[in-house]
Amino acid sequence: MFRVFTRLALQGFGGVLPVAQRMLVERQRWLSPVQFVELLAVAQILPGPNVVNLSLIVGDRFFGWRGALAAMGGMLLAPLAVVLALAALASQLQSMPAVAGALRGMGVVAAGLVAATAWKLAGGLKGNPLGWPACAAFGVLAAVTVGVLRWPLPWVLLLLGSAATAAAWWRIRS
Repeated sequence: MFRVFTRLALQGFGGVLPVAQRMLVERQRWLSPVQFVELLAVAQILPGPNVVNLSLIVGDRFFGWRGALAAMGGMLLAPLAVVLALAALASQLQSMPAVAGALRGMGVVAAGLVAATAWKLAGGLKGNPLGWPACAAFGVLAAVTVGVLRWPLPWVLLLLGSAATAAAWWRIRS
């Protein structure tokens, strides 16, 4: 558990979510695409970094509190060492044009990875009681309210999450 989450954390430049999906669903096969989407939804409503929350949930699911601790340690220890080393070198690296260019390039790639992950996560919504059109509508609404209108994420989660939950509950009951 520790080893898998350490590898996951060290591969996640610009965002760990795409790597987490590939590692937990495709490589390790610990979760199905649907389980990944569901656990990610829970992780997102908890305070703290989404993927750290996800690591705790997955670790606990398979190995109890020891697994949760191992997964979280894997997610945090190696990246902490890397960040501390880079912070120590930051003053020398900031003035190098190659470093500035590399960071800008990584930002573009990170955005592409997030878009690719969204595409893959959409596959996990096939059996959702809302149906594909409603899921897409809620996804677009979330993207617009957070990305364009700049609404605070907790309010978007509360409002759209409540609406989507109510709609799914209504569909299941009818």
